[in-house]
Amino acid sequence: MLLLSCSSKLLLLEGALRRGLPETLPVYGAVMHINRGNPAGHEVLVDSWPEFKVVLSRPRREVGPVSAPPAISAPHASSLPSPWASALRAPPCFQNGVYEAIRDMAKAKDIHLDLFQYVMAWGLVLLPPAPPNTCPLWLCCRLEEGLTLAPVPPSHAALLNNVWDFGGNLRSLRYLEMLTRCFPSACLLGPDGHPVSWSLTDPLACLSHGYTLPAYRGQHYQGTVLGALVGQLHAQGFPAFCGVLPENKPSLGALHRLGFCSQPGVLYMMVLKPDPTAAPGH
Repeated sequence: MLLLSCSSKLLLLEGALRRGLPETLPVYGAVMHINRGNPAGHEVLVDSWPEFKVVLSRPRREVGPVSAPPAISAPHASSLPSPWASALRAPPCFQNGVYEAIRDMAKAKDIHLDLFQYVMAWGLVLLPPAPPNTCPLWLCCRLEEGLTLAPVPPSHAALLNNVWDFGGNLRSLRYLEMLTRCFPSACLLGPDGHPVSWSLTDPLACLSHGYTLPAYRGQHYQGTVLGALVGQLHAQGFPAFCGVLPENKPSLGALHRLGFCSQPGVLYMMVLKPDPTAAPGH
């Protein structure tokens, strides 16, 4: 794999990935962030240049795996990023063969892999740009008295960590703090100043971590939050996309009300956990 560090080459890569949308969405978002200040400290590798078939985005080695998971866009994954110091969440991968390649390499390194499958017909969505001179949906929604629309305060990352299925530990807390500091987010703050409904974006520019506290559900607040966040993404030139489990009807409803269009295909999210009994560096 070749490290692509030249700014002009990275801009050319961004253009090539744009022409491959929507299949290239996760790695496209990562490259966009790299070309716009690189807040997550990512780097990009390709199998060859200028013609390439594999693109991999990962945290720079000096940044470490806590900052973000790797993004792969390729017919076949040819290598796994390292070091594998602790549990790592790999984002959805599109192309056939990527999951199988990572599964085989994880097995060879004694890394336990949990697979979560997303149906792209339901989950991966793109929002077309709004027609000119139209009122954004989230500006047409009236909020209850006492609720305020704002970015997610990093000081409340612990709340997000407590309700995240993959959270609850110090590493996930640091990851969520990094997301709230570095990337667009939106939430509704309650009268006490604490978030009651929120959504973040990650280093791949993917909508993520959407959640509404149980006491505030049924009021379409997630749609208001998502609409505000999509507006931020569009203003910065990013596409709006995410993956949703097919059984998550409330989130799918909120997305569809915002005009998201389903895309065909399957996504995988892989949680990789090294064997704690393995020798260091294995």
